[in-house]
Amino acid sequence: MAKKNRRTTTTVSAASAPSRSEFNPDYTYVKKDLKRIGSLAGFFVLVLIGISFFLK
Repeated sequence: MAKKNRRTTTTVSAASAPSRSEFNPDYTYVKKDLKRIGSLAGFFVLVLIGISFFLK
C-alpha cells in the first residue's frame, strides 16, 4: 500500500497584513486621461453629426 504524505500548512497572522491606511494610490493621471478620452469622444461624435448633414 502507498504511504500517505501529509503536508503542513502555515497560517499568516493578521498582524503582518498591511493596514488600509498604508495603501494610498494616486489616480490623478487616470482622471486626467479619462477626461481627455471623454472630450475626444465628444468631439468626434460632433464631427460625425456635422458630416452627416453634408451627406444628406
